[in-house]
Amino acid sequence: MIEQSRIERFREGSATVGFLFNPMSGRIRKRRDAIRHELTGFPNAASREATSAAEINASVDAFLQEDTDLLVIVGGDGTVQAVLNHLFTTRPMANWPVLTVVPGGTTNMTALDMGIHGKPEHVLRKLSKCLQGRTLPVLLQRHVLCIEQAGAANVYGMFFGIGLIARAVIFSQGRIKQLGVTGEVYSAIIMLGYLAGALMGRRQGAWAPVQMSVIEQGIELHHGSYAFLFASTLDRLLFGMRPYWGREREPLHVTFVRQQRKRPLRSLLQLLSGRGSVLEERDGYYSSNTRTLELLVDDEYIVDGESYRATSHGGPLRLSAVGPINFLVADSGNADS
Repeated sequence: MIEQSRIERFREGSATVGFLFNPMSGRIRKRRDAIRHELTGFPNAASREATSAAEINASVDAFLQEDTDLLVIVGGDGTVQAVLNHLFTTRPMANWPVLTVVPGGTTNMTALDMGIHGKPEHVLRKLSKCLQGRTLPVLLQRHVLCIEQAGAANVYGMFFGIGLIARAVIFSQGRIKQLGVTGEVYSAIIMLGYLAGALMGRRQGAWAPVQMSVIEQGIELHHGSYAFLFASTLDRLLFGMRPYWGREREPLHVTFVRQQRKRPLRSLLQLLSGRGSVLEERDGYYSSNTRTLELLVDDEYIVDGESYRATSHGGPLRLSAVGPINFLVADSGNADS
C-alpha cells in the first residue's frame, strides 16, 4: 500500500527522487558519463553511487531518512536484490518509497519482466519525461521471494536456482566475465555451455546432480537426484522465456528437472520455448505455482546471481512469496535497445 501523500506528490510533479547508481554494473561501465548527465535533468533528485553491499545499505538508509518518494535503482539484478534485502530487514513495506529499476546489469530479468528495457540513459530520459508530465505513472505489483533457513539471515530476491543453474551462474562470476560480454547474451553463452555438457552425459563436477527433498505444505512430495530446480516470482526470464506450466493461482513459479529423464534434448527445447505443458512428471519434469516451498538440501544456490549455501543441519530451506511491492514503470514501449 502506497502512502497517499506520495501519490499526490507524483500527480503534482513534486515527488522527490533518489538514484542509487552502481557504476560497476555490467552495462553501466561504458555509459557512466551519459548516465550521470541524464541524472542532472531530474528536479527534486539526489544521486548516490554504491558498489558494495555496505555502500548500498548506507545509501538506502539515507534515502529512507530523507523520506524519498521514488527510489530509482540503476543497476542489474544483483543491485536490485541488495536493495530489497536491506529494505525488508529495516523498514515495513508500507513505509518504503516506490521503486523503479533502470536495467544496467549483466542480467536484468527484474526490469525486463516489467517491460523496462533499453540503454540505461534512454530509460532515464523516458522516466524524466514521465515524472515531469505530472501524470500518475503506471504502478505494477510484484511479489518477492523470501528464502529462510534457521541460523542464517533471510535472503530476498526474484529468482532462485539450484543445481546446474547455480553452478553456471557461479562460474560466470569468475574469469570468463573478464571478456567484457554482458547482458542476456553473456548469460546465455554460459548457460548453454552447461546445458550442452549435461546433454552430452557429463555427471561429475559442475554437472553433478543435486540431492534433495521437495516439501509442500509439510508433505515430502519429491525426493531424489535433480539436474536443477528454479523458483521465481517473475513471469518472464531471460529472452522472454516462461518455463513454467503450473495452473495454480499462486505467485511463486517452480520448475524442476530430475537427473534421470526421458528425451532430454527435445524436452529441454520444449521447456525453454514455453511449451513445457506437454512434459510429464513421470518423465522427470515438474512445474507448479505455490506460495511456499521447502527444500532439504546441502548445496550451493543462487538468488539473482548472488551465491549462498544451504545445509540440511539447519532444517529445510524455505522459499515463500512475500509482498506484493510497488514498482513504477514509465512508458518504455519505445525504448531504444
